[in-house]
Parts: sequence; C-alpha cells; structure tokens
Amino acid sequence: MSEDLPTLYEEIGGEEVLRKMVDLFYDEMDQNAEMLTLRQMHAQSLKSSRDKLFMFLSGWTGGPNLYVEKYGHPRLRARHMPFPIGDDEAAQWIACMEVATTATVNETVKIQLMSAFRHLAGHMRNQGGEQ
Repeated sequence: MSEDLPTLYEEIGGEEVLRKMVDLFYDEMDQNAEMLTLRQMHAQSLKSSRDKLFMFLSGWTGGPNLYVEKYGHPRLRARHMPFPIGDDEAAQWIACMEVATTATVNETVKIQLMSAFRHLAGHMRNQGGEQ
C-alpha cells in the first residue's frame, strides 16, 4: 500500500468529524426508543462510552492510537463478554452507526465503514446462533 494514500481516519475528516460521528451514534442510541436494549447496556452517563469509542475508532481507522495508549490492547470481544449481545443488539448498534455515518461522511467512506462495522458487530455477538 502506498504511503501517499490517505488513511480512513483522514478520509473521514480526522478528529473533528470522527468525534461528531461518535456523538451522533450515542445521541441516536440515547434518544431513539427502538435502541432501548442497546441503551440499557450502558451507564446512565454516556461520557465514558463516547470517549472510549472515539479513542478506539481513532486508532482503528488509522489515526492516533489513543485507546491503546490509554487502556492497552482493545480486546473487544473479551471486554464485551459481560453484555448479552445477540442479533437484536448488533442490529441496534449498526442502526445507530448508520445514522452517524450518513450524517458525517461521504457515500464512499460510509460504504467502507458500514461494511467494517457490520463485521465488527457480528464478531461481538455472544448470544444465539454461532459465536
């Protein structure tokens, strides 16, 4: 891969746009009654969740590796095991990401992100079906 190609982080628009995407994701989860199951998995205050998702996505998309610097390896599946995540929860997570990406990035970047997010959500499932 050429060093001249922009990272996904750069294609998203960097820190400002990524932060907006994360905020829209959590706003959707918090305000849409259809996301209640997902919302109930989180603390009353979403500040820590917002910060952690922003830090994770920063490194995951090729930007500053903020999450690893602060918390170490993400170990996503292990960190999410205490929460029952099945098809409904994964679908709610994807629906919130759909809202957030639609409002923040162009269609090409959205397609890339949503494909990766669907894979990630499927990997987090630990209830029902094959894990």
